[in-house]
Amino acid sequence: MEGRRVQMLLALSSLLCCTTNQIGLTVSPSRSQFFEGESVNLNCEDEGGTLRRNTRGETRSQCGSGWGYADGLSCRISYLVPSESGVYWCESRGGGASSMVVNISVSGGSVILQSPVLPVMEGHDLTLSCQSKTPPSNPSAAFYKDGSIIRTEPTGHMTLQHVSRSDEGLYKCHIRDHGESPSSWISVSEKPTTTEAPPIPVAPDCLVLRVCLHLVVISPFIISTLLLVSLCPQRASGSDPSVSMAMTQHSHAEQGLADDYDDIITSGTTEHQF
Repeated sequence: MEGRRVQMLLALSSLLCCTTNQIGLTVSPSRSQFFEGESVNLNCEDEGGTLRRNTRGETRSQCGSGWGYADGLSCRISYLVPSESGVYWCESRGGGASSMVVNISVSGGSVILQSPVLPVMEGHDLTLSCQSKTPPSNPSAAFYKDGSIIRTEPTGHMTLQHVSRSDEGLYKCHIRDHGESPSSWISVSEKPTTTEAPPIPVAPDCLVLRVCLHLVVISPFIISTLLLVSLCPQRASGSDPSVSMAMTQHSHAEQGLADDYDDIITSGTTEHQF
């Protein structure tokens, strides 16, 4: 009977979760099972949000209307009883959006399973604890999933590493000589995919402007380099005007001396003949 009721609650949870926009809901302490007589705080993370619940005897009942104490966005249940087991959620003003549905179980027995009330992200670790109302002499606990035993832990704690969607299911635990906990559904949410932001495209006008700025900056250096390269070969192959003039004058002087010497030789020869 209990398993059928849990399945009905889960089916209702799936219907309520199928909304386009979701608002936040937090549960403190953050677990899905409580002992009778414990307290719990539920907070809607939306201004004007209303906390509602479905139980065996109520449908869409609002916090403060016969159960719980509403204080702004918070709803406090100071003394939980098994009849308050059910699904809880927040609705925005006007009912346009709903939060994720959480399943809360209140046990009148002596054992509960401490499990996360919100879905576990894929790839993360999941730790379950089997807790008894009175400390057991032997804390060893057996853990079950969908009615089949997983393993027995001597410390009463079990950790599933790097959970995947295949780890979703109904979990419960059992402590010898103390009893068995209610079953709780544990959901695994898909790990969000991270995508790199695409590069920001550069507008063609901006690209042309950047090219022009670079040309303006480097043009003087290019022009100066070209002028130096073009002048250096001319200086190396050309002659110095002052040296050329001096050599010309020297040649004229030598030519004059040669002419004078020829005149002297000619006059001497003439006198000798006479």
